[in-house]
Amino acid sequence: MRRILIVGAGQSGLQLALGLQSKGYDVTLMSHRTADETRSGRVMSTQVMFATALDHERDLKLNFWENRAPRIEGLGVSVAGPAREPGGYHRTVDWAGSLDGYAQSVDQRVKMAGWMDVFAERGGRLVIHGAAVSDLDFLSRRYELVLVAAGKGELASMFGRDAARSPYAAPQRSLAVAYVHGLGPRHEHPEYDAMRCNLVPGAGELFVMPTLTTSGHADILFWEGIPGGPIDVFQDVRDPGEHLVRTLELLERFTPWEYARATKVELTDANATLVGRYTPTVRHPVGRLPSGGAVLGVGDVVVANDPVTGQGANLAAKCAASYLEAIVARGGAPFDTAWMQATFERFWATARPATKWTNAMLAPPPPHVLNLVGAAGRLQPVADRIANGFDDPADFEHFFFDSAKADAYVRDAGEAEGDLEEGEVTEGTGDAD
Repeated sequence: MRRILIVGAGQSGLQLALGLQSKGYDVTLMSHRTADETRSGRVMSTQVMFATALDHERDLKLNFWENRAPRIEGLGVSVAGPAREPGGYHRTVDWAGSLDGYAQSVDQRVKMAGWMDVFAERGGRLVIHGAAVSDLDFLSRRYELVLVAAGKGELASMFGRDAARSPYAAPQRSLAVAYVHGLGPRHEHPEYDAMRCNLVPGAGELFVMPTLTTSGHADILFWEGIPGGPIDVFQDVRDPGEHLVRTLELLERFTPWEYARATKVELTDANATLVGRYTPTVRHPVGRLPSGGAVLGVGDVVVANDPVTGQGANLAAKCAASYLEAIVARGGAPFDTAWMQATFERFWATARPATKWTNAMLAPPPPHVLNLVGAAGRLQPVADRIANGFDDPADFEHFFFDSAKADAYVRDAGEAEGDLEEGEVTEGTGDAD
């Protein structure tokens, strides 16, 4: 039985630990918090997971909350523009695309704590200890493979930044999350729950998404603000109540259609808010210990994208699934650095399209992208295809990045729907108010 150490009890670390455990490996998992501390702690993310990532959990029979969590069956996009009267905003674009397979969000406090309990119940060694590089240097002699799935602090510093794959050197958004009860329904598409993406050009984005949290069904209000802009206002927030007040003030100013259903919301609990910012970074996957040993980075240790496209938990699940397959396929051969690099590159084939798309969405959109988003308001197949790209970002390569491909796709979609004359391209406008 091969002995493996995993450091970090998030989506990728726990999924991989439970997967290896189910395959008969001798797995030790290190976490800096207990399951109870995780369950009662601060919210950690927004974690909307799409069909492919959910399938990886189903494959391991870890989808314990699937029948309780809201089913997100669509993805809506609104674009805010200045209203005709000074000081207000209205929707210049508003549409919703249907997902081929539903998405779900389960508060990571619920999921990670539950998975930690299951790992221990199944006989796994769960060590509660904040690991330092010196700890790994000592422990690595006892294990055939050490995987680092803790993406912050000293351990992450072992993995150098891959400059060729990391176009940004500073945070591109300030992040502010609030979990709330009491959000009213959207009048548009009331037949299904949808994740809502509200784009405020030049300022940032608001995401609204149903979730399952420690107190049942809830919604997440998530602002991403361009640093220094009018949405970047959470740095000096002193308490959760003030955080919610500022969240609602921004809704009222920039997305009044969302504010109209948020007038009675309240925080789900005292730890229901989160503020932060970080630089999107791809790191080299092999870290070196002082003694010369090698460790392999997992999940957001090696690929940390801004959450603007909701890819974080999805890539973490995909990474864990890819690594699990590579470890099992290795049999009894050594986990040397060549294998580690090859294992990451195999995952990078999945992560690269998501990273390319996410980095593109952090920049001001070029005209052809605005055209594409606008066309989705009149062409349902375009809306559906963009929505399903959140599950399979590789599809964006065929119609999103290149203006000629995008224009041809919109033209063909319009002709198929009988909406456009041959050669015509939509201008991407249309007032939804």
